Amino acid sequence: MARTIFERYGGFAKLNRIVMSFYEKMTTSPVTKSYFQNTNMKRLIDHQTKFIASMTGGPASYSNEHLERVHAHLGITEEAFKESVYLLAETLDEYDFEDADVRQVEDEMMSRKNHIIIKG
Repeated sequence: MARTIFERYGGFAKLNRIVMSFYEKMTTSPVTKSYFQNTNMKRLIDHQTKFIASMTGGPASYSNEHLERVHAHLGITEEAFKESVYLLAETLDEYDFEDADVRQVEDEMMSRKNHIIIKG
């Protein structure tokens, strides 16, 4: 049986390091940094690690309704969403993810876009 992306790249321990690197980029990007003022980053990194695990075949899951509920008050724009997808892909590449695996994670993120950005 084929192993999942989650399994191939080291599970939660490795994903947690990836997510910490990802948020270093997010909190310094001019496009996204304002979303993280007054944010408990430890808690956010924990949740994001589980979210990325869910997108890579790991043992966590998030419903579309959950994504809408936790992002509704943030006012995330199309530009900020695209920046986050770009920065995540860049981070995965830095951690030596195969191109096909990076694209799969990008596709998973894009499939959730309408549950994360501002409804307009």
